[in-house]
Amino acid sequence: MKDIAQAVARKIEENPSQMPGQIAAELQVSEFEVVAALPVPMSTQLPVERLATLMDSLPSWGPMTTIVSVAGSIFEFKGAFPKGKPGHGYYNLITKGEGLHGHLKLDAVQHIALVSKPFMGSESHSIQFFDARGAIIFKIYLGRDSKRVLLADQVERFNELKRTLAN
Repeated sequence: MKDIAQAVARKIEENPSQMPGQIAAELQVSEFEVVAALPVPMSTQLPVERLATLMDSLPSWGPMTTIVSVAGSIFEFKGAFPKGKPGHGYYNLITKGEGLHGHLKLDAVQHIALVSKPFMGSESHSIQFFDARGAIIFKIYLGRDSKRVLLADQVERFNELKRTLAN
């Protein structure tokens, strides 16, 4: 792990905007291994036992960007994360009309990371969900206003979540 941490630190020093997925591909390790090796202020792991509580709270955070990457394609949804409820082996997102909807296989989530890493020169914070192999399942980035500034209340909630883990 120390070797990965050193390699990740070198990659970030060379290119601070490089995404963990890109670093993982270059180092031939999982994306979670890269995220777990980020310097402490950049990555905090949330115990998977807190997943249900987190999922229940996300709809109250307001508009965010949910990202799903599949086979090199990236799908983004901007808007509030919907409420959901367990059923038939999934966490079913409940959406009336338009918006993000679907069925999440939450028992596949083995790692959750709170990531604070600049992207393209801007402050960026996300909640990232990984499977047992360390592959990303989905990510939720904090929302921004019309001037591309992070929403202050979401940043506070995110930082509070990190603080509770530090204690």
